[in-house]
Amino acid sequence: MAGQVTGNQRQERLSVLARASGSELAELWQRLGIDPACEIVRGPETGLVALRGRIGGGGAPFNFGEATVTRATVRLENGAVGHSVALGRDRRKAKLIAILDALSQDPAMAVRVDTEIVQPLLESLVARDEKRRAETAATRVDFFTMVRGED
Repeated sequence: MAGQVTGNQRQERLSVLARASGSELAELWQRLGIDPACEIVRGPETGLVALRGRIGGGGAPFNFGEATVTRATVRLENGAVGHSVALGRDRRKAKLIAILDALSQDPAMAVRVDTEIVQPLLESLVARDEKRRAETAATRVDFFTMVRGED
């Protein structure tokens, strides 16, 4: 099955697209210069998902809270179906991610989407994370204890 996209590649692509800001994604989409006809199969619709956690990573699971997500499913003219789920209420972003997911099922288009959209978004996300790490490190306080006397 040469030329097929693995589930891992798709998962990584969708992860980057979902973490990107809606404005960055829209700007890169415009630069791509395509506008495929698509049918909206589901959504975009906004709802809540339950978040579960574990104390210490191994304890009993508990309900941590809820998060707002928006999802969408589209079908292109060629029959390719794309899905998206992203945190927040940005309906346009969810629809664009679903379209990009459907487009990426064609190996030639997947390369174009990865180089022209996913890679720049990934670089932006890495830069943003590095900036946040640096800002956090600048406020770090190290505590230490001094022993006095005979104790």
